[in-house]
Amino acid sequence: MKAIVRPALVVFALLTLITGTVYPAIVYGIGKAFFSGKAEGSLIESNDKIVGSRLIGQNFTSPGYFWGRPSATSPYPYNAAASSGSNQGPLNPDLAEAVANRKAALLEFDPNNTLPIPVDLVTASGSGLDPDISPAAAYYQAARVAQARGLKETQILALIKDHTQARQFGVLGEPRVNVLEINMALDRLSVK
Repeated sequence: MKAIVRPALVVFALLTLITGTVYPAIVYGIGKAFFSGKAEGSLIESNDKIVGSRLIGQNFTSPGYFWGRPSATSPYPYNAAASSGSNQGPLNPDLAEAVANRKAALLEFDPNNTLPIPVDLVTASGSGLDPDISPAAAYYQAARVAQARGLKETQILALIKDHTQARQFGVLGEPRVNVLEINMALDRLSVK
């Protein structure tokens, strides 16, 4: 029995050391050396203060900001510790009610907007943490943001165009606008 248990414990301890300490340390070191910003969470700083991450959405509710995709996390929106979708299917009455409430909220702050409401402004994603919206969702909000900030709509449209990221490698994903980055640009634009 001793001949079987001892080698098994040694292999267990050795594999625990390799997979639990050595390998993660090497991967972290490579990430830190070659992808420093990404390895640290793609954090965004303003005035030497971390204001968020390019990878996790934030809850903007003021009419003077672009709003992101709704979050299905709890107990509060964009809770990275509780990343999940609502798991509500298209026939679920709770989903239909949530979408109707989100449409009503959009129209409450922008009652004259006759554009079709983009789906990503009324439905949550699988993670509930999306930092990006579609260009259509940004353009939908342009008039409201311009009016709330006292800016020309053409300035907002130009800002959206400047902050629209193309598909990765020209084929992967969809064009997108990072909500935190465009809102920070809005703040800089309003200060001028």
